[in-house]
Amino acid sequence: MTRTTTDDERLRRWRLVLGGGDADGTGRTLAGTDAAMDGALTALYDRTGRDGGGRSAGLGASAPSVARWLGDIRTYFPSSVVQVMQRDAIDRLGLATLLLEPEMLEAVEPDVHLVGTLLSLGRAMPETTRETARAVVRKVVDDLEKRLAARTRATLTGALDRSARISRPRHRDIDWDRTIRANLKHYLPERRTVVPERLVGHGRASRGVRKEVVLCVDQSGSMAASVVHAAVFGAVLASMRSLATRLVVFDTSVVDLTEQLDDPVDVLFGTRLGGGTDINRALAYCQSRITRPADTVVVLVSDLYEGGIRDEMLKRVAAMKASGVQFVALLALSDEGAPAYDRDNAAALAALGAPAFACTPDLFPEIMAAALERRPLPIPEA
Repeated sequence: MTRTTTDDERLRRWRLVLGGGDADGTGRTLAGTDAAMDGALTALYDRTGRDGGGRSAGLGASAPSVARWLGDIRTYFPSSVVQVMQRDAIDRLGLATLLLEPEMLEAVEPDVHLVGTLLSLGRAMPETTRETARAVVRKVVDDLEKRLAARTRATLTGALDRSARISRPRHRDIDWDRTIRANLKHYLPERRTVVPERLVGHGRASRGVRKEVVLCVDQSGSMAASVVHAAVFGAVLASMRSLATRLVVFDTSVVDLTEQLDDPVDVLFGTRLGGGTDINRALAYCQSRITRPADTVVVLVSDLYEGGIRDEMLKRVAAMKASGVQFVALLALSDEGAPAYDRDNAAALAALGAPAFACTPDLFPEIMAAALERRPLPIPEA
């Protein structure tokens, strides 16, 4: 590529970013596909209009014009960019109510954030739109399951097998590699052998439940992406016969969605995004359902803004940990990193031995594996 071509491409990109007008300084005129791309960007991001030298929002509020715009951006931009532009259109231009129309839903690019928007509309969604909305949610859920399910099952199956190892195994159940490593200090040079004072064995295969997992998920509006991922992971965990999985969602009330775990779409339509937050009440419910503390992992997914009784909430966490429960606090379960969160409550949980941190969906299987094996959590660096 020549220097002239490189400079020309740079000017082209700056022209698309700045939006034209006397102030952009590029002196570049667009045509063809570039002009169409600029029109799609103008409709969303302009503020004061061309005559005023800046950009002004120009999508309008009619479903046909928005549907055409959605088709345009899918033509000119890659899927990842389309998803960002859709999100900006919903946030900046107040287009959420247009998603109540079936033809609009059929035009959008499905993603986790769109699912969150649909769920936040909740009971405002008319019956004529609900089936289309379910189809959109189903596509996103299916894509997430394809990405996450196999690796999650494999990782947790290995963790469950390791956690089931026993210290007084029968001869056929001895894990010789781990037994030798555990007894190297008992090596006898004169006999050139290791004296195994402690045997380590594989746990024998069991069809019964080995561990219990409670997913306690904040369904306040800021946690939408986390709710979607938690529903998918809940369904995956529930499909594993060695785990007994419970899914609880909460705002100021508590809803147990365990019976819907065979279909994460049903779980998601059973949530109610928005409202306040009462973590203490939710943990009280979860605590009341724990029957085997030493074999239980509780995962709280919340930004920790507590609208309930803070001291009681912390006492419940301390009591669960004292009883043997493995407690994991996730500020988010999404690809976006840590949201705004209550730093005082996060510090208080850390002081109890339950550090709070954000977790991506790809890291979640390793977090759960460590919790099931009762080893230090692989906490990502901030």
